[in-house]
Amino acid sequence: MNFAIVLAAGKSTRMGTCKTSLPWGAGKTLLTYQLEQWLSLGFTPVVVLGLHNSHKQKDCLVGSLSVINPHSNAGKTTSILAGLKHVPQDFDVLAISAVDQPRKLEIYQTLLLAHENNSALITAPTYQGKMGHPLLFDNQMRSHLENIREETLGLRQVIQEFYQEIYKVEFDESSVLLDINTPEVYQIHLGLCTKA
Repeated sequence: MNFAIVLAAGKSTRMGTCKTSLPWGAGKTLLTYQLEQWLSLGFTPVVVLGLHNSHKQKDCLVGSLSVINPHSNAGKTTSILAGLKHVPQDFDVLAISAVDQPRKLEIYQTLLLAHENNSALITAPTYQGKMGHPLLFDNQMRSHLENIREETLGLRQVIQEFYQEIYKVEFDESSVLLDINTPEVYQIHLGLCTKA
């Protein structure tokens, strides 16, 4: 069983509007596009929303789960932990991604194949040596993920601690580094999503 925590509880202050609703591809939003990719890969997406956008639960596709994190103001770590509570103990692969990090299905497929073929603890995409998202975690990493805290840099602490163990998959496209945080970045990359 494979799961993907999709972080969507941020306030989108730099964007100025809720990112989950931004159009991305024909008839899709950033949220539904992301969910479609994970579902078509056989993952169960666990969408973590905040109190401010909890009404977006209605946009979550059949086959996905939605979780409301009432403490999302306290940082991204609280959302990862909220999502993790809804992931079964015996999962095989857990991906952690954010709603503002859309990726083509081929990227996910390549990562999953590399992760499984190399029995990796953690798998990450890279572009020109720089690490991107999403990150894939083996079940053995669950206890480490459950212990992340905002005070100790959250997920970054796990990445630093296990850096040597990370299986890195080099891509020839910078989209594995994409974070859509501002209207400018959104407009530049909107063209990428027309073929989804």
